Amino acid sequence: MRVIAGTARRLLLKTPEGADTRPTTDRIKETLFNILMPYLSGAVFVDLFSGSGGIGIEALSRGAKKAYFVENSSKACDCITYNLEHTHLGDKAVVIRQDVFTALRGSIKDTADIIFLDPPYGQEYERRVLELLRDAPFVNENTLIIVEAALKNDMEYAPALGFEITRQKKYKTNKHIFIKKINKNAD
Repeated sequence: MRVIAGTARRLLLKTPEGADTRPTTDRIKETLFNILMPYLSGAVFVDLFSGSGGIGIEALSRGAKKAYFVENSSKACDCITYNLEHTHLGDKAVVIRQDVFTALRGSIKDTADIIFLDPPYGQEYERRVLELLRDAPFVNENTLIIVEAALKNDMEYAPALGFEITRQKKYKTNKHIFIKKINKNAD
């Protein structure tokens, strides 16, 4: 796995040993960041279920001003820290070794422009995250939330939680679901 573009372009990243993480392939990562490019410059990026940190590091490399990496595994956090040092992006990063659900209750201190989550499939973590993000002080109507999910995941419950699905991008094995808070002040 490598950084595709930006200041850390072509640098290789380590991934945690074992089958606990599922790194996003370079092709899917490139497609995702082509979609995100207009939103990245100066953005605060939150990478939930970070694994190796590859998504948040790509965001920093491409112009995000700050990234939060939330990961519960100590091996994965060590890997994220190594990758941040290797790419010289550590000064723009906050690594939070905490359960995502705990971290969402108070560890993120900046208003998030983009939140990315790639939770384990089939455990309904996406719903639990949206339930917490609904009232989180660091999320507003401009925050873009991207969920990497199994193809069969439809997230039909999002509107009932106060969110709208604005876009879906499908790949061979998974998809990205783009979500925003429903603007309560709109006509």
